[in-house]
Amino acid sequence: MTLSQIPFRSAQGEETSLSKYQGQVLLIVNVASQCGLTPQYEVLERIFEKYKSQGFTVLAFPANEFGAQEPGTNAEIQDFCRGTFGVQFPVFEKIVVKGAGQHALYKQLTESKPAAVKNPNGQLAESLKKHGLLSGTPEEIMWNFEKFLVNRKGEVVQRFAPDITPDDPTLISAIEKELAAK
Repeated sequence: MTLSQIPFRSAQGEETSLSKYQGQVLLIVNVASQCGLTPQYEVLERIFEKYKSQGFTVLAFPANEFGAQEPGTNAEIQDFCRGTFGVQFPVFEKIVVKGAGQHALYKQLTESKPAAVKNPNGQLAESLKKHGLLSGTPEEIMWNFEKFLVNRKGEVVQRFAPDITPDDPTLISAIEKELAAK
């Protein structure tokens, strides 16, 4: 099964897949409402607004695997995203992105790009390790707000660590490169 064929659900419970976004550049992000990185929602919305007319979409997948930082229902998550950050990009049903019960979408994403581009000045991994929160293998999702860039052909072209912010020049450059590739 290709990445675009893997089914998942909207926050309203309707089955969908990445095929709905065929021909677009996608930034797929696992998100959480009660994380220190949650303000990235605001920046994700800004880059979505900036590039959506060029065929770019952010797709957010709430997950509760990291410090139980996404305890809400799908409806509560939607209200939070729209009310707190004005999010207009799709925020889907909560899924499992790491460990037992990992959703097929995230299994394929992590297998496609087993290593994330790291923030050279980042302290996140060290901080998580210090607090006993870093678990699993390097191929697995490290924490909330890990990002996968998917090109217009539906191929995973890059993966970014959670502490690479959506407006980081490395990420913006990668998005713009994929948008320029018609």
